[in-house]
Amino acid sequence: MELENSDDIKMDLLKRSAKHREDLENEVRLLSSRTETILTNALIIGGTLAASYFIVRQFTGKSRKTKKVRTKAVTVLPAMAKAEPEVEEDHSPGIVSQIGTALASQATVFLLGLAKEKLAEYLQGPANKQANAEDERP
Repeated sequence: MELENSDDIKMDLLKRSAKHREDLENEVRLLSSRTETILTNALIIGGTLAASYFIVRQFTGKSRKTKKVRTKAVTVLPAMAKAEPEVEEDHSPGIVSQIGTALASQATVFLLGLAKEKLAEYLQGPANKQANAEDERP
């Protein structure tokens, strides 16, 4: 008789243990999915802030001075051992760098739009949850 009671108690404890394990696994899944969404939103917001900082800095920053390369021409004749005056050459940005700048600007605009949408979704999330909770109340 006592053996049957111990088996029943053991089975009951095993069932409870399995239920608790399943509950814990569900909580871990829920926690990991929430963490993933929070990290995704944080990365999007951080990337947007960084991109907007660089864009604003690019447009409102100090005017860029063109680099000047100074070259000295040395003569071969010993009678003219003096160096000629320094020659300054202006280097304007090439077509490749202009295309790269335009592509970077377009990518930044696209990413800012995407970040705006994600931020709006994130901000609407708590309001929607609150509205749903109020609707469910009797």
